[in-house]
Amino acid sequence: MENYLLDWANLLLRWVHVITAIAWVGSSFYFVFLDSSLTPPEDEDLKKQGVSGELWAVHGGGFYHPVKFAVKPPQLPAHLHWFYWESYSTWLSGFALFTISYLWNAGTYLVDKSLMNWSPGAAGAVALSFFAVFWILYDGICQIFGRRKNGDAIVGALVAVLVCAASWLACHWFAGRAAFLLVGAMMATAMSANVFFWIIPGQRKVVAAIKAGEPVDAVHGQRGKQRSVHNTYFTLPVLFAMLSNHYSFTWSHPQNWLVLILMMLAGAAIRQFFVLRHGYKLGRNRHPLAYALAGVTVIVGVIVWMKPAPPAATPSAMNSGSASQGTARAAGQNDYQTVQPILAQRCYLCHGEQVQMKNVRLDSPAALKSHAQQVYQQVVVARLMPMNNATGITEAERMAVKSWFEAGAKTD
Repeated sequence: MENYLLDWANLLLRWVHVITAIAWVGSSFYFVFLDSSLTPPEDEDLKKQGVSGELWAVHGGGFYHPVKFAVKPPQLPAHLHWFYWESYSTWLSGFALFTISYLWNAGTYLVDKSLMNWSPGAAGAVALSFFAVFWILYDGICQIFGRRKNGDAIVGALVAVLVCAASWLACHWFAGRAAFLLVGAMMATAMSANVFFWIIPGQRKVVAAIKAGEPVDAVHGQRGKQRSVHNTYFTLPVLFAMLSNHYSFTWSHPQNWLVLILMMLAGAAIRQFFVLRHGYKLGRNRHPLAYALAGVTVIVGVIVWMKPAPPAATPSAMNSGSASQGTARAAGQNDYQTVQPILAQRCYLCHGEQVQMKNVRLDSPAALKSHAQQVYQQVVVARLMPMNNATGITEAERMAVKSWFEAGAKTD
C-alpha cells in the first residue's frame, strides 16, 4: 500500500512540477527575448515618460505594445503583476518530488556502495547540503566579484568551476542517476533563491520608493538583471540534468561526471546563441551562430565518445562447426533454466516471496512470464535494475536475459 501511495504522489507531484516549470521557464525566456528585442521609442510622449525601449508584436489575433521604463514609470498602476509564484511553485513541487523519490528511500536511490558506503541518513543529509552549500558559494561569488571591472566574466568563470566541482563530487559520492538529478536540483535551487533573495526584494524596494516619492536606487534593477541572466544560462543545463534520469546510458557511464559537465556546457552555449540572436536581428552584435555550432559540436563529440563497443564474438559462434550447431548452442542459452539462477541471485531480494517492490514478483515461472517485458526493459534496455546494481549483475548476465526474452521469454 505504501508503494502504491508513493507512486501516486510521485505522479501527481511530477505533473505539477512540469506544469510550473513550463510557466517559469516560459516567462523567463520571454523576458530575455523582450529585453533583447526592445528598440528606442519613437513617440515623443513615450520618451518624456522615461521609456527606454518598446516592442511591437502580434500574437493570437491581437497586437501588443510592451514598453520598458529605464528606472521607474511616472506613476504605478493600480494592478502590478509580479512574477515569482512560477519560481516558488516549481521549487516547492520539485523538492517535494525529490523527497518522496530519493530521500524517502535514500538507501536505495542515493547510495551506491561501490562509491560511498554510508548510511541512508548520511546520504540524505549530504544531498541536502549540496543545495545550501552551492547557494552560499554562488551567492558569495556574485557579491564579491559581481561589481568589479569585468565582473560578469569573472563571476561566470568562477560559477562554471563551482558547477564542475559539484558535478564531480556528486558523481563520485552518489548513485549516477541521483547524482545527475542532484546537480540539476542544486542549480535550480540557486535559480529560485535568486528570485527569492534578490530579484523580488529588489523590486519591492523600488516599488516602495516610488510609492513614498523617494529616489529609486538603480542598483536594485542591476542586481535583479544580473541574477536573471544567470538563471537563463542555468536553464538548459538544469533541464538536461533532470531529463537524463530517464536515459541510463548517460549517468551509468564510467566518466558520468564528464558527460554531465559537457552536456551542460553544450546547453549553456546553445542558450547563448538564442540570447544573442535577438540582438543580432536588431544589428546590435555579430551573428551568434558560433555558439550554436560549439554546443552542437560538443554534443556530437559526446555521442561519438560514448559509442558502445561492438559486441565480442561468443566462443560458441567462433568454434561451431556449422550454422546448425551454433543455433543449437544459442537455443540452449535462451531457456528458463539459464535465466532463473541469474534472477534468483540478482532480483529475488526485492522481487521474491518476502518483498515485492512495485508489486513485481519474479520467483515463479508464471510471475516472471507476466513481467517479462518489464524485466527486459529495466534490466537490458534501460539498465535501471538492479537499482544501482546493488546485487552486482554482470554484462554477460544482462545479455543472457536479453537472449531469453528475444527467444520468446519461455518459462517452461
